[in-house]
Amino acid sequence: MTKAPALLPEGLRDRLPAQAEAASRVIRALVDAMRAHGYGRVSPPLAEFRETLGGDDDRTARDLLRFTDPVSQRTLALRPDITRQVGRIATSLLKSAPRPLRLCYAGQIVKLRASQLRPAREMLQVGAELIGSDSVAAAREIVTVAIDALEAAGIGPVTIDFTLPDVVDLLASGPLPVAASVESLRDALDAKDAGALVRLGAEAWLPLLRAAGPFDQALADLRAFDTTGVLAARIDALEAIAAPARGRASLTLDPTERHGFAYQSWFGFQIFVPGQGDAIGRGGGYAIPVGETEEEPAVGFSLYPDPLIDEGLGSENGAERRIFLPLGHDPAIAASLRADGWQTVAALSDGDDAKRLVCGFVLGPDGPIEV
Repeated sequence: MTKAPALLPEGLRDRLPAQAEAASRVIRALVDAMRAHGYGRVSPPLAEFRETLGGDDDRTARDLLRFTDPVSQRTLALRPDITRQVGRIATSLLKSAPRPLRLCYAGQIVKLRASQLRPAREMLQVGAELIGSDSVAAAREIVTVAIDALEAAGIGPVTIDFTLPDVVDLLASGPLPVAASVESLRDALDAKDAGALVRLGAEAWLPLLRAAGPFDQALADLRAFDTTGVLAARIDALEAIAAPARGRASLTLDPTERHGFAYQSWFGFQIFVPGQGDAIGRGGGYAIPVGETEEEPAVGFSLYPDPLIDEGLGSENGAERRIFLPLGHDPAIAASLRADGWQTVAALSDGDDAKRLVCGFVLGPDGPIEV
């Protein structure tokens, strides 16, 4: 019998004990902080029917790793995102639950393809969703919960970058119509390409490129740009949403940023940590489909802490509370040590050694002895 090589598919990997323990500690800290705000944890399945994960949508379908279910003979997919699953739970199993409904989650997701910034295809997603409202008060709460969770997990300092995902549609259908396609206009603004705006005949949009950067200045520039007052309510709302984050995070604003905001509605935000090229979290307002024609408003955020865990977030010295139990030790003493938070490693033979087994202590006649 030929032994299979110890290889994994591209973008997938094993977590060894230290990393797995660190990931568990980070998950626990994040989820506990969310639960402290009244968010109940749900745990959707790893795979669902393709349609419920967005398989009928061309953009979403590109992220789905699909296979045929031998039981139902229908196409299943591994989830590339948990937010959609939480929406399904909220509008089906919990459709009669009082609103606003607060839910949180933590689990693995699998992408069909990786990106240059995120070479992993499997990653951890932790988040919270407030369903039934996308008001300013709801948005303020979700930003506060995100910051509390990040601080509880030891993630920081962070920068929160706010955006207005629907600002182009709002302006193009009102005071700033353009002859070119709205999609071309979005591309030019997203690329911060002033020349492209001129070529599109959208010179009036040029000041919007300057309304980006540190939050207060960018917000002032956005107010100056909004001579018709179309954006006044949005600007006031952003100022109110950002208020609880002042002094706890660096704040920036880029009103035309749309990378990663495929389904967010009137406001969104990204979370950045120094040294990380991609955002470690995203959130904002969105709508959950209910039936054929109805929608339910919601706000939420998702965190992707894998890169930070790889760099040591949540790790601790495994030898500090790890004690070696020699042959013939008293099982009752060992049980009391475990109850007190120690990790016990029992000798199985005379050849076992405390240091080799990464133990910082040995159980002696009078208790733990430091190695």
